[in-house]
Amino acid sequence: MIKFHDFVFQNKNKENVIELFVKNLNKDAQIIYFDEFQVTNIVDAMILGKLFNKIFEEEIKVIFSSNIFINDLYKDGLQRDQFKPFIKVLKNNCYEKELLIKEDYRSSNNTNLERFLYPIDKSSNFKFNKFFRKITKDKNKTSKILEIKGRIINLENFYDKVVKFEFEELCNRNLGSEDYIKIAENCEFIFIKNLPDFNEENSNQQQRFITLIDIIYEKKIPLMITSQVNLNLIKSSRSLTEPFKRTVSRLYELTSINYN
Repeated sequence: MIKFHDFVFQNKNKENVIELFVKNLNKDAQIIYFDEFQVTNIVDAMILGKLFNKIFEEEIKVIFSSNIFINDLYKDGLQRDQFKPFIKVLKNNCYEKELLIKEDYRSSNNTNLERFLYPIDKSSNFKFNKFFRKITKDKNKTSKILEIKGRIINLENFYDKVVKFEFEELCNRNLGSEDYIKIAENCEFIFIKNLPDFNEENSNQQQRFITLIDIIYEKKIPLMITSQVNLNLIKSSRSLTEPFKRTVSRLYELTSINYN
């Protein structure tokens, strides 16, 4: 959706932007694959029906993978009634097949989580800081400034593509996919301190964290994290239970000592 939003931003004074976007898309692709498809953003939710109507009208073939059934997309989301036409579009144009996998290979017993430290105490902070010093031993600290469509993100603890964040820096601010992609493009190793447990009160922060981990996983960036609780005991807000399972699975891999 970032490509679509960029196109809209660049063509904001033109009419029929969705139709224009799909026409251009059809020149470049006959098949589109959406990996780990989900809908969490109300802006996306409101435009997907019109967008995919045009995509299917142009006879562009679409393949989705998702952890969510079509009927459950954007479940409990704001103004979901306005999203339901998109569900109808998908069900009229797609064949849905559930793939049953009993074991998550990323969280198997062979995974050695030496870079996911809990609880947050003197011992975990010592290990975290020691490993950070080891990774940045021959690197100089700089302040990296990123600009995304007029938004400024300052990476204060930046050591030549190794960066350290507080969880709040990444997820308590109003950041989105484009911001996290820009951060990931400038990093080769990311340290995150003080990951909280999640609940209904911090579900917005949880949603940002899910988006962040999806992007870090796609970019194959190793992580080190300090957390309040063990990875397999982290709770979730009700509405994000299913997508957060994917996040936990990916964290098993990203924080494994074998993942570099």
